[in-house]
Amino acid sequence: MAKKFKITLTDWDGAVRGMPSRIIAVNDNASLYDLAAFALSVFDFDLDHSFGFYDNLKNWSRSEEGYELFADMGEKLKFPGVKKAEVRKVFHSPKQKMLLLFDYGDEWRFIVQYLEDEDLEVAILPVLLDSKGEAPDQYGGLFDEDDEYEY
Repeated sequence: MAKKFKITLTDWDGAVRGMPSRIIAVNDNASLYDLAAFALSVFDFDLDHSFGFYDNLKNWSRSEEGYELFADMGEKLKFPGVKKAEVRKVFHSPKQKMLLLFDYGDEWRFIVQYLEDEDLEVAILPVLLDSKGEAPDQYGGLFDEDDEYEY
């Protein structure tokens, strides 16, 4: 069984109108780590920073429920980790939303909305089902050290 999600880039106020979004499906026993890794990959982001899931969509630091990669790294924090948290246990009601906060420095914010369970006719999960809007550049077009210099 697969769980379908709509992942929408949002601003700091939680606005989603006109923002890029993706519809994805993951195995219902996937971890939140797996969900985040795939969600970020469909926006062409590298999984090179810490992240967390939070129930407060506008102010993650005031969340009552959350899951953080920091906990998986051994830090003793308020919330449990993402690697052992199963998607099916966290997302249990259609339309349920959580904030995926990626990169605590730049604070990329994605609204993760659980849509439904579905028995998909695809051989491999996770899968991208739909894409709307162009993903922003994760680093804002900054010079990449792998780029060649031109003189």
